[in-house]
Amino acid sequence: MKMYMKFLAVGCTALMLSGAAYAAGGWNEGNEEQDEALHLKPNHEGGIETYEVCSACHQLNGWGLEDGTFPQLAGQHAVVTIKQLADIRAKNRDNPTMYPFALPREIGGAQALADVAAYIEKLPMNPNNGKGPGKDLELGEKLYKDNCVRCHGERGEGKPDKFYPLIQGQHYNYLLRQFEWIRDGKRRNANPDMVKQIEGFSDKDMVAVMDYVSRLTPPKEKLADPDWVNPDFDW
Repeated sequence: MKMYMKFLAVGCTALMLSGAAYAAGGWNEGNEEQDEALHLKPNHEGGIETYEVCSACHQLNGWGLEDGTFPQLAGQHAVVTIKQLADIRAKNRDNPTMYPFALPREIGGAQALADVAAYIEKLPMNPNNGKGPGKDLELGEKLYKDNCVRCHGERGEGKPDKFYPLIQGQHYNYLLRQFEWIRDGKRRNANPDMVKQIEGFSDKDMVAVMDYVSRLTPPKEKLADPDWVNPDFDW
């Protein structure tokens, strides 16, 4: 509860950081903290403690919000979460809302990244993620199979050994926003292969393929019951 009170006091005010001031970073060149976190043994209790900070936006279940303001984190590959957190902290990925809450003074160092990433990976996923409009699913399926399967897999399961994220079960509005930012060069830590692959996508193409992706469901063993409540925060 103390973390919620701290969050309310600080608020979700975006930190006004200029993208020009950020150090340029590669897609996955890594940094010292990322490399360290990837080789640490995660601690479950530490993961719970760290995730309490994250839960103020991403919700106690890790399911985010259907409107896409905050993505579902539950089930995400631990290596992907470590990479994204390390990139945000190293200013290789622009996320001014999340940045102040991801700093070491808020959640800890490399061990905290390892702990929370492992904890998030084991959270059961939302069975009712936000879906797209459902108008051009045939087009979306074709675009996905022609352009996305090689990296993200047939069912959006990703490839943790290559840091390709799991995208199945993700909220449509979040998927759409990130796809647009990657296509338009606004997400600096995006895989350059993906940027090149989707540079010719029209807005119609973008909506269709993300609509299709939003309907890629995780396997049953990864899904929670719709009314599941995270017992780690049963106050």
